[in-house]
Amino acid sequence: MKFSLTYPLITHPSNPELLTKDALVRFARTAERAGFDGIGFTDHPAPTDRWLKAGGHDALDPFAALAFVAAVTDRLRLIPNVVVLPYRNPFLIAKAVATIDALSGGRFTLAVGTGYLKGEYKALGVDFGDRNRIFDETLQVLRRIWTEEDFAFEGHDFLAHGQTANPRPGHIPIWIGGNSKLSRRRVAAKADGWVPFPAPRGLAGTAKTPPLETVDDLAAMLDHLWQHVDEAGRDRAEIDVSFGTPAGGSPGTDRFDPDAHRDGLAELAALGVTWSAVTVPGDSLAHALETLERYGESVIAPSRA
Repeated sequence: MKFSLTYPLITHPSNPELLTKDALVRFARTAERAGFDGIGFTDHPAPTDRWLKAGGHDALDPFAALAFVAAVTDRLRLIPNVVVLPYRNPFLIAKAVATIDALSGGRFTLAVGTGYLKGEYKALGVDFGDRNRIFDETLQVLRRIWTEEDFAFEGHDFLAHGQTANPRPGHIPIWIGGNSKLSRRRVAAKADGWVPFPAPRGLAGTAKTPPLETVDDLAAMLDHLWQHVDEAGRDRAEIDVSFGTPAGGSPGTDRFDPDAHRDGLAELAALGVTWSAVTVPGDSLAHALETLERYGESVIAPSRA
């Protein structure tokens, strides 16, 4: 099992202490020393004020933030959580990813999704109803512009006629986020990993996604994924799955039980989960750093002993 986390901008307004150079440097380096394998940032370039006040959260630009982290770490994989592909022209995404991957020594994993905020789509000038077509089209462009010269592609909103974009990183892992059957079919057909997310019934209705509350919910979804992976003639071992366990409580509280948590991780591993997504508190930098250190000592280190 590998361990990843998302930078804890998890509220609005977020703690301004976390929006500083010092905080990000200390957080990333502490996470790396604690044994974490990956770090990510969410993607909300233009959220609505209504969404933020209804429980949304602030965000840094994931590409800028991950480039910053790449410069101050040596081992952490850079895994956005998640880039909403239809928000941007595919060639701009490809260039940003290829640049960070090259400068980080090949540490980028592109985790992507379609998003669900109609107001954000409108602000960015993208048709929400067209998001699935744009998503699939962008995946095709990324794979090819990273490996081909003199690349040609006729998209719905653009025309590539003999483009070449360097550096060409070759194969960058692509993980697809989301709880839908469509997301799992996409993973089985053309991706390297699946990133479901916890979705209580209430949130599931708001985000228009299938609910995911229990290990049984996840197991049923994984059965569906593995069925399609098998039908595609692919090796299940080639597919990463990233998810977290609530077992043992929140790592940021005094009631956290590392033994129960490790049991929960073992249950996920038996289902085929390869990356554990860990939630870190964002109320203060000191609390976040203390949680990273304690989690590394009580969970990561024993799991690798």
